[in-house]
Amino acid sequence: MGRYDFAPQRVHTYASQILHNSINGFAPQPPWFEVMGTVPPAERLTRPAMQRTQRPGKKASRLFQPLRLQYEEDRLRWEYFNDHPWELARPRVILEGDGRDNERWDWSVPLDHSLNRPRSGSIDDEGTMLDTQWDQTMEQQASRPINGEAVIQRQSHLIASGMQPSAAYDAARKEFYRHRHYNEIERRVAREEALSTGAFFGLGPLDVGMKLEDEAYKGWKVWAEKESAAMKALQGSAYTGQENDSVEISQPDQEELQAIGESVPASKRGQEARGGSAVHP
Repeated sequence: MGRYDFAPQRVHTYASQILHNSINGFAPQPPWFEVMGTVPPAERLTRPAMQRTQRPGKKASRLFQPLRLQYEEDRLRWEYFNDHPWELARPRVILEGDGRDNERWDWSVPLDHSLNRPRSGSIDDEGTMLDTQWDQTMEQQASRPINGEAVIQRQSHLIASGMQPSAAYDAARKEFYRHRHYNEIERRVAREEALSTGAFFGLGPLDVGMKLEDEAYKGWKVWAEKESAAMKALQGSAYTGQENDSVEISQPDQEELQAIGESVPASKRGQEARGGSAVHP
C-alpha cells in the first residue's frame, strides 16, 4: 500500500453502513463514532522519531545518535559500587515501578532508624509519646529497601541539605553498616536457636563452592600427573646416547708420588738422562 495507509479513514464509512443496514434499523452508535467523524485519523499512524536540530557543518551520521543522559546520582553510584563491588552480586528485583519512590520514602530518616527505638513511655518536650511517633514513622518506611541504592539516595539527601559529599558518604555508609551488622547478628542468633531445637541445615553457598573447588583441584591434579609423565617419556625417547656409570678416580698413594717426583723435570734433582751423548762437565 506504500507509504500512506488510507484504511483508517474508511472505518467511519464502513461503520455508518453497518449501522444503517442493521436488522433492527439504526443500531446504537458506539462511543467513538461521533468522535471519529469529527476528528478523522491521520494517514500515518506512527509518529516520526524526534531528531536533533542539525547544526551547519555537522555530519549527518551523528544526527541520529542517542543523547547521553547523565544524572546527579551517577557519580555517587560509581563511588559507592567501586568501594563495594560485592554489592552488585546481591540479587535484586529489576522491576520498573511508578517512579514516585521519592514521594513514598522519606530519605531524611536515617537508614538505621529501626535500631533506635525509644523506650516505652518516653515523652518529648512537646508531650508527644516518642514510641507512638516512632511506630507511625516506621509504618511509613517499612517497605523501604536498605541496600546500595538506599545509601546513594541517603547521601544525595544529605548533600542537598548542605553537608559535604565526603561527610555525607561517611554518614550514609555508617548507617548502612550498622543496619547490615544488626541483620547478620539476627540471622546468626536465629540459626543457633533453630539448631538448638533440632533443626538441620544443608550446605551453605560457601560450603558448596569449596566442595566444587576441591573436586576441580583433584581433577586438575590427575591431569597434571599424566601430562608430567608424558613429558618425561617424550624427553627420554628423544635422548639417543648411552648412560655410562660414573667413573671413580682413585687418589694415588704417597709412595707413588715420591717415586715419580724424583724424575719430574721440575723437581730439585731434575730429569735423569736416558740415552744420548754424555754431558761433559
